[in-house]
Amino acid sequence: MAVEKSDGTRTRGHWKNKREFLLACTGYAVGLGNIWRFPYLCFKSGGGAFLIPYFTMLIVCGIPLLYLEMAVGQLTGFGPIHAIGMLCPMMKGVGIATVVISFILCTYYNVIISWALYYLFNTFQSPLPWYSCESSWSSDNCRHYINVSLNSTTDISATQDFFDRKVLSKTTGVHEMGSMQWELFGCFILAWILCYVCVFKGVRSAGKVVYVTATFPYLILFVLLGTSFTLPGASKGIYYFFKPDWQELLNVKVWVNAAAQNFNSIGIGFGSMIAFASYNRKDNNLLRDTLVISCINSLTSIIAGLVIFSAMGHMSYVLNRPVANVTTEGPELVFIVYPQLFANLPVPQLWAFLFFLMLVFLGIDSQFAMVEVAITSLADSFKGKLLTKIFKRKELLSFTVCFIALLLGVPNLMQGGIYVFTLLDNYTAVVALMFLAFFEVVTICWIYGARQLSNDVKRMTGSKPPKYMTICWLVISPILIGTILIFSIVRYEPAHYGKYNYPVWADAVGWLIALCSMVCIPATAVYALCFAKGSLVERLMKCIRPQLGKINVNCSDEEAISFDSETPESGSSPPHYESVVELTQLKSGDPAS
Repeated sequence: MAVEKSDGTRTRGHWKNKREFLLACTGYAVGLGNIWRFPYLCFKSGGGAFLIPYFTMLIVCGIPLLYLEMAVGQLTGFGPIHAIGMLCPMMKGVGIATVVISFILCTYYNVIISWALYYLFNTFQSPLPWYSCESSWSSDNCRHYINVSLNSTTDISATQDFFDRKVLSKTTGVHEMGSMQWELFGCFILAWILCYVCVFKGVRSAGKVVYVTATFPYLILFVLLGTSFTLPGASKGIYYFFKPDWQELLNVKVWVNAAAQNFNSIGIGFGSMIAFASYNRKDNNLLRDTLVISCINSLTSIIAGLVIFSAMGHMSYVLNRPVANVTTEGPELVFIVYPQLFANLPVPQLWAFLFFLMLVFLGIDSQFAMVEVAITSLADSFKGKLLTKIFKRKELLSFTVCFIALLLGVPNLMQGGIYVFTLLDNYTAVVALMFLAFFEVVTICWIYGARQLSNDVKRMTGSKPPKYMTICWLVISPILIGTILIFSIVRYEPAHYGKYNYPVWADAVGWLIALCSMVCIPATAVYALCFAKGSLVERLMKCIRPQLGKINVNCSDEEAISFDSETPESGSSPPHYESVVELTQLKSGDPAS
């Protein structure tokens, strides 16, 4: 969090060391989506053939845009709102939209962590409750899959029955919200307490937490990988995971899914990477960090795919069903398929406990990163104003953001909450994200300029980004994202949950939620043009120039340089600087300027 000294110098927190930054970014990028979304998309989009568009999109879109966001954050030393606003004041709404999306996402993402905590507490029972069909919550179609082969299409496994009828106690649709799930609500409160502990001191607290939350999941994943390979039928599942269906490469939707997975997994468009990078030293090696984070993220997705499809192959073997009939879409995949692994292991309670603890750690990394976007942006935007006078301590501001997000997430915990959750996820993390990502790339790469940003990076770090990055920023990435956006509009399908189709009014609510972030972009642009002075052309030129305001340049952890834009003499033209770095160097007396 930024602090202003008595002399007007603005200081900003820093990561204690490079490890903390990399662990925080890796922990944010590697989340629950790697565990369920990647394996499912791979299975539904041509198996092994899906890896071709996935890694293609990673190379030409994912890695360059991750580099882009971290460069902007490190260059400006601000969260997404001020960072993008400094590069192009008229498009400051892009930064606001990223904060809105992250905030909406964090209100319901914590629900998944709450599910994991609920399962975690239930691992202290013997036998594990999701293997039983003899409880009061079981349906007539529940079958214990270990002893009974499910040949009827109406029969369901005990693990699915436990999740649907005990954890969710779900109703028939969004029109029937039912009552509050109080046990789940208690887990939700605990999840937010854990999140607050991670963010209440900013990067100082987050930097310490990530040593555990970003490393422990890998220990469990590798253990589960070795264990799942030994299960009967595991090879059948792995075969389905990698079996290539080359015809799917001609399906445009497969390429759209590959790009969307890279965006959601790495975290492009959510503002978290900009916020994290804003706490870096100016000379930090951006390229190395980008490659490390991207490679670890993709490797984790592959490992998770091997684990889950081994489990699905085992379920197929026991249930005497094709692997295709045991897949489940969405986060439910984690809570229905994975628990099947533990039944044949010694001390299943221990394995289940470690697995769901891993899910909590995976989720909390991503969760506190999204919350930190809102906190950082508020602290940057209202420095010296009423907000920071009220919230003089970072702990109070963090608590307020967490508490408001908690209240907004309560509907997800009711019996009809799963329908609210799915609706929010569809319109926030899919529809609005593509719209936002397109304007973010256009603003930074075309209006501010990819070549100019490349020069800025050279002034910061001493070396330009590879020319390949500049080409991707200027041409490939904008075209790909624009194509995805157009395809998403042309092939738009209303949200659905399994076989349940939402009523028209629910889809309308979903669009309103999406518009909460999308409308920020045109609204802010119109506002900037209306309040600028001069003719329309003059207003436009002023609004797309880099902002000549108070800019912070942190050359090291110990020093901070602060300045205000010069006031030109009467009758003279205001100075124009081609980049933020050129302006900061000139003001700080850098001879290189």
